[in-house]
Amino acid sequence: MATGRFRDLPPSTRAYIAVVVAAGSFTVVQSFVQLYLHNIGWSWTILAVLTLVSGSATVNLPSLPATVSVSETFVFSSVLLFGPAAGTLTVALDALIISFWSFRQGHRNYKIIFNVCAVSLALWFASHIYYALSPYGPLYLAEKSIKIQTVLWPLLAFTVAYYAMNTWLITLAIALERRASPLGIWRDNFIWIALNYFGGASVAALLVSYTRELDYTYLLIIVPLLVVLYFTFSTSMGRVEDQNRHLSQLNTLYMSTIETLAMAIDAKDQITHGHIRRVQLYAVGLAKSMGVSDPAQIRAIEAASLLHDMGKLAVPEYILNKPGPLTPAEFEKMKLHASVGADILSAIDFPYPVVPIVRHHHENWDGTGYPDKIAGSDIPIGARILSVVDCFDALTSDRPYRPRLSDKEALRILHERRGSMYDPLVVDTFTRVHTTIAPEAMSHAPLSSLRAITEAAGSPPAVIETRATRFEEIAASSDEMLTLFDLARTLTASMGVQDGTELIAKHLRRLIPSSACVFYLYDTDTDELVATHASGEHAAHIKGLRVPRGQRLSGWVAANRQTIRNSDPVLDLGESARAMTPRPRSCLATPLISGKALVGVLSLYSSNKDAYSEDHQRIIEVVARQVSGAILEAQRAEKVRSRSFKDETTGLPNLRHLLEFIEAQLADDNRRHPFCLITVRFDVGTSSSLDSATESVVTATRRGLRPADLLFRSGSSELVALLLNTERSSASTIAIRVESALQGLKSDGVLTSSHLGLACAPIDSVEAERLLGISRERAAGDGNSEFPPEAIH
Repeated sequence: MATGRFRDLPPSTRAYIAVVVAAGSFTVVQSFVQLYLHNIGWSWTILAVLTLVSGSATVNLPSLPATVSVSETFVFSSVLLFGPAAGTLTVALDALIISFWSFRQGHRNYKIIFNVCAVSLALWFASHIYYALSPYGPLYLAEKSIKIQTVLWPLLAFTVAYYAMNTWLITLAIALERRASPLGIWRDNFIWIALNYFGGASVAALLVSYTRELDYTYLLIIVPLLVVLYFTFSTSMGRVEDQNRHLSQLNTLYMSTIETLAMAIDAKDQITHGHIRRVQLYAVGLAKSMGVSDPAQIRAIEAASLLHDMGKLAVPEYILNKPGPLTPAEFEKMKLHASVGADILSAIDFPYPVVPIVRHHHENWDGTGYPDKIAGSDIPIGARILSVVDCFDALTSDRPYRPRLSDKEALRILHERRGSMYDPLVVDTFTRVHTTIAPEAMSHAPLSSLRAITEAAGSPPAVIETRATRFEEIAASSDEMLTLFDLARTLTASMGVQDGTELIAKHLRRLIPSSACVFYLYDTDTDELVATHASGEHAAHIKGLRVPRGQRLSGWVAANRQTIRNSDPVLDLGESARAMTPRPRSCLATPLISGKALVGVLSLYSSNKDAYSEDHQRIIEVVARQVSGAILEAQRAEKVRSRSFKDETTGLPNLRHLLEFIEAQLADDNRRHPFCLITVRFDVGTSSSLDSATESVVTATRRGLRPADLLFRSGSSELVALLLNTERSSASTIAIRVESALQGLKSDGVLTSSHLGLACAPIDSVEAERLLGISRERAAGDGNSEFPPEAIH
């Protein structure tokens, strides 16, 4: 019986103990009175002393706080020779002495009293059965020797009754206190000690049939026999205990292996991290609350709860960790995890039904689930329990696309699905007991569950921390793969260099801690690295920095195409790095290479000394290989776009650039920032080529414009000037100056005519195309060289 105070026991256990103690006390008192009234002498005390001496040579029962000894030989002899009263007092003294030693080891008083009374009651009852069946009374009164066959059947009945009653009195007490199966306790622990009883009864029968004199001859015969019996029984119990210990160790190893494998799978799933341990605690608690008492079924639910997501090994991680609802195709892929997990686990010869629970934990009560669309009670009870607690934990956990729900809201959803998706009885029971079985100690933290497992298994703190670190590394590798996938999915050549490097820096910060991230892109014209993008601390001081290839840290990395780690940033940023607060103290730089082409260098800076590990170096090299090609393509695309925005003859930005610029201006608060367009149209004289005449027009127009005004070529014989922050009146004055500058070209014969048109935003229009069209319409002249009055209003 487990240690504890009597008043803390369940009422049924206290009542049972009280009844046994009362009945046992009656037998002891009645036996004492019988010995007092019928003086049988003191010879029986020799057997009592031998009982007490042999009782000290006890054998521990495996897996139970109980012991047995070879003293039963003297107890049986006492009953056969001197009657029930002597036997009852003898066994009571024996039990009292044994219990006294147990008391010194911390056992409670009520347990000592119960043990004494239980064994006394069993012997008193069994001995009266013997004398009711035997033709003889106590043998010390017999005048001649008896034949053993005459008492064989009464002795057998006595032994069976004593063994059964004694073991079951103790079994029931243990079962009530532990709330376990009495038959299981008796079968696993007490069936073995039948040898002790029947061996003791056999030896006693031989001795009393040989002699009724308790002299030295008796001792010479009995002691060797009892020693042999004791060591035989002790060896048998030792083997049983070793076997039980071995099975316990195997079971612990078995479950620890399952838990470790399951937690490794859990660590790969960033969204549901820690989910399986919470589900296990919920499922086992709910199963017991529903009356599931079969140890094999409980073990199956315990293991299946940990392994139910095993099939996620076959689901791509971008689906597992997708920050949003799944598409129908992705959901079909996710549904495979139930059948795949069952198929994987079917290769393991589980001693309990784990595979059916894993396979069917997504079946619905109405038959609409997967993978087999079974319904109702055809779904294993473990799977029905698992599906409810699995859903509840998912609803009460954070997801990237929604925060966790309250317990009340989650229970409401379970009740909405009651009878369609979930077994009504399971939902009702879970609603009633979920607060008492909730894994509060988990606190949604997988490390605490891992610590509990390893501490329970007796692992030292260093091992616990090492295992926790390993699971964190698995989770980190999953995050790394997810980050690289997101990067590959979103980084395209259509993105500009600035947008692309900003995106890469954002993803890289998820994997490697750094105070600044800098992209040095290679300029083939100057053979220099240019800090095109810089983010983080001191970015403004670093952006635009030019480093000749082969010089400083980044230049060395570019020239040698090798990564450097934890070098001093002063060697890269110069003495200005010493003045930065906080000062950068570590640099991690890796080359960006696409094929054989040098794209640039990716450099990370940290304010911590030796901040970057070998793992960080590996990650940045992987990222560099992933993004180098995309950056190179973005650079080439930008050059192409730049050429398309520029007129090759004059070097002026062209019409496409003009329209984008106007749209950007109109997107701002155009009422607070007015601007005007002046369209210049010209006709080339016969003495000049178009290209030379256009260059002359550009030069003359610039003389009439202000330094801040922008000039664009919008056609073969057309220019457009953009006057920012300019009212119509000021723009009209500038237009007159431009017209005056163009008069000289007409006098020299370079131009035959010129026409100007003026349009202002937002007065004339707030649309780029319309504003340009108005200025062009107003520039459409009648062929003369005078400035048209309607153009300036």
